[in-house]
Amino acid sequence: MDSLVVIYSLAVAFGFYMAWNIGANDVANAMGTSVGSRSLTLRQVIIVAAIFEFLGAVLVGSSVTQTIQRGIVDINFFADSPEIFVYGMLAALLGAALWLQMATIVGWPVSTTHSIIGAVIGFGLIAGGPDVIQWNRIGQIVASWFVSPIAGLLISLVMFMFIQRTVFASESPVRQAKRVTPYLTFLVVVILCLSFTYKGLNNLGLYLTFVQAMVIAALLGLAAALFARNLVNKIPDDTLNRKGFGVKFTIVEKIFSYLQILTACYVAFAHGANDVANAIGPLAAIVTTVQTGILQTQVAVPFWVLVLGGSGIVLGVATMGYKVIETIGTKITLLTPSRGFAATFGAATTVLICSKMGLPISTTHTLVGSVIGVGLAGGIGSINMNVLKGIFLSWFITLPAAGLMSIVVFKVLTAIL
Repeated sequence: MDSLVVIYSLAVAFGFYMAWNIGANDVANAMGTSVGSRSLTLRQVIIVAAIFEFLGAVLVGSSVTQTIQRGIVDINFFADSPEIFVYGMLAALLGAALWLQMATIVGWPVSTTHSIIGAVIGFGLIAGGPDVIQWNRIGQIVASWFVSPIAGLLISLVMFMFIQRTVFASESPVRQAKRVTPYLTFLVVVILCLSFTYKGLNNLGLYLTFVQAMVIAALLGLAAALFARNLVNKIPDDTLNRKGFGVKFTIVEKIFSYLQILTACYVAFAHGANDVANAIGPLAAIVTTVQTGILQTQVAVPFWVLVLGGSGIVLGVATMGYKVIETIGTKITLLTPSRGFAATFGAATTVLICSKMGLPISTTHTLVGSVIGVGLAGGIGSINMNVLKGIFLSWFITLPAAGLMSIVVFKVLTAIL
């Protein structure tokens, strides 16, 4: 009984610590551009991110999760020794969390999903050898290092170039902003709602076909577009046109700041719903295995585990989230609300498309690529290459670094327990 209490206590502590690090590092994906463009203050970002991350994790967080992340390790190998599997999941949680905290301290935005996968690989190698690892999945992850940032870069660059040509290059930027805002609002809301209704509602037991999801998204997008049109039409054209050129641009950027905040809130909600599994998945697997003594490929996630994961993410945002938010928002390139909107839109669209195609991409890598995309609109000189070198390096060493830490923790746990 004492040993079970110890294992349960370690599982809860390591799971919460992992969730804390997810909040500290990964939430910058949603909110970094809002801070960099000054659409929101850091304090406002922390509050907004905490609310939407927690709601996403608790309300739409997966009710059923895979015990081994993305099928990286063959679970059948541990069927006769479930205790080794439990120690391995504990090691994966702590090993991934330790790497994430190191990256956060430096200010590197790394993938929490790749961190836990790397940690699971480390445990699998030390406990079962190379034959236990599903190496074809590793190849897909490596491919995602290139696919997701490039896709985010291209979509964000195209969107920002469209905004530049149709709005900022026109004789009346404010009037043009008022014209395109309803269409952009419709497009944004359709993409965000489609992503949520077509996939996210499955966890609530609501299964929609693509056509049903598209109809709902289109109706909501139309309502949002009409609301946006009525809102921006209250801005008088003639009064603004008598003001200075800089003032016009300030007002245009203010309009885009609302679109940016809208997309950022969605990304935060979706992140809480999806990435909380990186903390609660191994935790739920440990709890189920200890209770039943049987390994299962999928396990139910108790509600208290979802609350634990959501609370950990919120605490991570509030205490350490500012470091990576600063990197994303201010150190890669200069961001304005229009640039920030284009970057967040590109990231959200890329994640939606690649998720539907079944590609294992990272939101972190996608968002960084999107920020680079809007930066490239001002020329390569507007990109801080020194910062990017550190970020790219962190992506390539995430898998081995998390794996190595998991191996060390696994050795210590097996020696003690």
